[in-house]
Amino acid sequence: MGLIKAVTGAAGGVLADQWKEFFYCDSLSEDILAAKGQKRTGKRSSNTDGSDNVISNGSVITVNSGQCMMIVEQGEVIEVCAEPGEFIFDSATQPTIFEGSLGDSAKKVFDEFLNRVKFGGEASTDQRVYYFNTKEIMGNKYGTPTPIPFRVVDRNVGLDIDISLRCFGEYSYQLKNPLLFYKNVCGNIEGVYSRDKIDSQLKSELMTALQPAMAKIAALDIRYSELPAHTQEIADALNDVLSKKWGELRGIEIVSFGVSNVSISEEDQQMIKELQRNAAFRNPTMAAAHMVGSQAAAMQDAANNAGGAAIGFMGMNMAAGAGGVRAEDLYKMGNAQAPAAPAQPAAGGWACACGHTGNTGKFCAECGKPRPENTSWTCSCGAVNTGKFCAECGKPKPAGDWTCSCGTVNKGKFCSNCGSPRP
Repeated sequence: MGLIKAVTGAAGGVLADQWKEFFYCDSLSEDILAAKGQKRTGKRSSNTDGSDNVISNGSVITVNSGQCMMIVEQGEVIEVCAEPGEFIFDSATQPTIFEGSLGDSAKKVFDEFLNRVKFGGEASTDQRVYYFNTKEIMGNKYGTPTPIPFRVVDRNVGLDIDISLRCFGEYSYQLKNPLLFYKNVCGNIEGVYSRDKIDSQLKSELMTALQPAMAKIAALDIRYSELPAHTQEIADALNDVLSKKWGELRGIEIVSFGVSNVSISEEDQQMIKELQRNAAFRNPTMAAAHMVGSQAAAMQDAANNAGGAAIGFMGMNMAAGAGGVRAEDLYKMGNAQAPAAPAQPAAGGWACACGHTGNTGKFCAECGKPRPENTSWTCSCGAVNTGKFCAECGKPKPAGDWTCSCGTVNKGKFCSNCGSPRP
């Protein structure tokens, strides 16, 4: 009886699995990370008695945008497709007479029948189709349950301290490597794998990685109040810290990291302001200005109090006479520390008639012409002239040494070197 039942079951199973299947997956919502593929069957379908985990040769598998399809046979991944479109399953594991030549297909179908008889009428293979959500999974809220340390550096005032920081917001991640996610996280699921099964673990690891990530951000001299403007740097720093746990183990990467609120304690905020103000007073001029402003405010308060005005002014004078620093002394210190005016740069040379500029010697470096001399002269009346007589009062140009265009210094009317007349 057992053998007859095995033969009957094998024959019925092989015949039922001759139909080609059409596998598809409905739109994966943001709450579903992975799902098992479904066979399309309806009221008009004759493929209702086929084995659940058997894929006939030539079956069609559709892949939508934002999905990655994976075929697992005997527990091993044999096909992966992340391109939208139609995928044709081509395998000789489960032959069908509707694929290939009839003679070869019939022989393979008979061999499969004999193989199923050996296993009591059941198929000896297990083939499954899985779909993975490769879209960006958004809306993951986070918050620091306890303050994390954050380094505050202000090189302008020499400030370098650690404060306690809290931040809240949302982050998004994406399945970059579904193969790793299948092997190390979800495995052979029967239905769907939802995000709530892993969210708590991811959030806990994110909070652990947030502290070293913030340390990398602080090393870039980014103020805590500027964190909302540097969310991409934070996401990159988190991916660096979580690369082994998320990227290399689960195939997950952080896409974006949003910071909606950043806060520090009132004590730390007051301490930073006090240190920055005290550092600013290292400049004597700024300290003097602050002192003058404080004295003016004190004088105004004292003037408004008729009974205590004389006592208030007396106290201010006594404080100044007892060795207190005066504003004018601070202004003097600031002026003494003021940097000297930068030296004017040297002349950029002279320009030749040929157009070459920047010459510094007596001759042009481009054409060799001598440097033109300044032939202008100043009359005793103050007018500047270039001719032999003053254009203002008519006085003649005073006699004296003159330099010829050849470079010779002369005293007469003609050049002693080249004979050129005095200009």
